[in-house]
Amino acid sequence: MLKTRIVTAVVLVLTLLGVIFFLPPVATVVAVTAMVVAAAWEWSAFLRAPAMAIRALYVAAVVVLLWVVWQITNTPRGRNTVLLIALVWWIVALFWIVLAPRLASSAMAAVAGILALVPAWMALIRLRYMPSGAEWMLFVLVLCWAADIGAYFVGRKFGRTRLAPAVSPGKTWEGVLGGVVLSVLVAFVGAFYFGVASPLFIGLCIAVVGFSVVGDLTESLLKRFAGLKDSGTLFPGHGGVMDRIDSVTSAAPVLFFGLIALGVAA
Repeated sequence: MLKTRIVTAVVLVLTLLGVIFFLPPVATVVAVTAMVVAAAWEWSAFLRAPAMAIRALYVAAVVVLLWVVWQITNTPRGRNTVLLIALVWWIVALFWIVLAPRLASSAMAAVAGILALVPAWMALIRLRYMPSGAEWMLFVLVLCWAADIGAYFVGRKFGRTRLAPAVSPGKTWEGVLGGVVLSVLVAFVGAFYFGVASPLFIGLCIAVVGFSVVGDLTESLLKRFAGLKDSGTLFPGHGGVMDRIDSVTSAAPVLFFGLIALGVAA
């Protein structure tokens, strides 16, 4: 399984690098939109809706909201409002995971999907259109990958203390720490490459990694509610689209919001 995961990951990374760095920005818009639409379809299964028509309607609603949010975020005020809503949502999701992980419903899953997918889509696209946008977009992805890789290997080797047993029994605090350490190394490289103030930027990256864990656990909570092991089967060894981008859905808007606060993004 590990070999399959590695091969799939390499193919995905090479494809991603090709789209981001060798094609015009509109190609990234198309790719990210297709990814989010696919993720919305997978998320619709968390609603436990018996009819395919309901799932299709949910995906259509997400697509409409992508367009609406894009229009709203054409101004700094609208953009910041959407990012603030996303930040508040992920804080609420943290309390949900900690205090009431077994409290879930189809309506809650539907709202959670919109608040997870739509702001993340906007943040990734807006990041791409920043100066050095391709590099910033890749950075948030690498930061999440580092957190996932560090958590996976350190958790397997040293994991003892369960992080959220009612949501994802396999995740441990030791794994989270391993992910944070590897992510901090990525953050230092990013601070040097982008020429941003290290202490504040490193702190932002640690916060982003923390929220990425919340995004991961939120999807796990809803998969458990829906009785699913994986969100899909599109990627061998990795599951579905949501299984690959769950941490990015929370990390991207938090990083973008932080870059604006630091004056890196206008």
